[in-house]
Amino acid sequence: MSFLSTRSYLALILILAVLPLILPYEAIATQILIFGLYAMGYNILLGYTGLLSFGHAAYFGLGTYGAGLSLVYLKVGLFTGLLIGVTAAVLGAMAVGYLCLKRRGIYFAMLTLAFGQLFYFLALVVFDNYTGGDNGLRGVPVPPISLGGLEFSVIKNPLSFYYFAFIFCALSILVMHRILHSPFGAVLQSIRENEKRSQSCGYNTNRVKWVAFLFSAFFSGLAGSLHAVYYQLAALNTLYWTNSGAAVMMTLLGGMGTFIGPFVGAGVFLLIEDTISVYTTSWQLFVGAIFMLFVLFFPSGIWGTLQEKISSWRLRG
Repeated sequence: MSFLSTRSYLALILILAVLPLILPYEAIATQILIFGLYAMGYNILLGYTGLLSFGHAAYFGLGTYGAGLSLVYLKVGLFTGLLIGVTAAVLGAMAVGYLCLKRRGIYFAMLTLAFGQLFYFLALVVFDNYTGGDNGLRGVPVPPISLGGLEFSVIKNPLSFYYFAFIFCALSILVMHRILHSPFGAVLQSIRENEKRSQSCGYNTNRVKWVAFLFSAFFSGLAGSLHAVYYQLAALNTLYWTNSGAAVMMTLLGGMGTFIGPFVGAGVFLLIEDTISVYTTSWQLFVGAIFMLFVLFFPSGIWGTLQEKISSWRLRG
């Protein structure tokens, strides 16, 4: 698939900027922003590098707990807490990626799942005195931001936090845009299409995939850190395997290997969940059925299919 044009990139930023103003309430817009960023990070691996990870909740959860623990026990500032959360996710990915990338295919996927569950049980059992165990780490403080002698609370209302998170998301989208337009981004896609050919061109594909793993964890950890601040909670389910499954579903729904796809997938997934859960507690059954229909009839995802249609119309014109 082609890279996102500058016009589409700016359109994505504009849509996210007005999102809380067009949705029924700000909370769902904030969730789409955070989980869209999470899925964007995951898309680096699955969509652009061709690596299927079943344990990506580990980096979202490490970001959540890294930020939460530092804010609760170290009493650090808000930006420092977010930085510690992202650092925790990247450090975890450095070790896990180094070990898992020694394997290919289903073995890689199962190893990522195993490591993801390892972090889950560490938070549940081993460090439960600090993490809160099954109850999670509650009451995460959110220090105000000082600007020119004035203090500003990002959780004063849902809209203020949305635009606080939007700044980080917009910067992340810019970084992602630059990564994919760089020679490194081209190498990622060449590995996805034919790894042996990339190796024959002189690229150390294991090292490139490891760096992609770190970039992926960086964005996912940032999403997790923002999640902890927004909910003032580091919840145990952020580390659970179902959260990894959510990243896979959002990426596939929107269109893996597309720039806008993860945000589209996150929006569709969360809006379906929000709508159906009002009528039944078995909303996951309906989400699963809808997901299967999309995989069967729209394998390129929503945005990917739309891109294909637009390309075919242009060729006919």
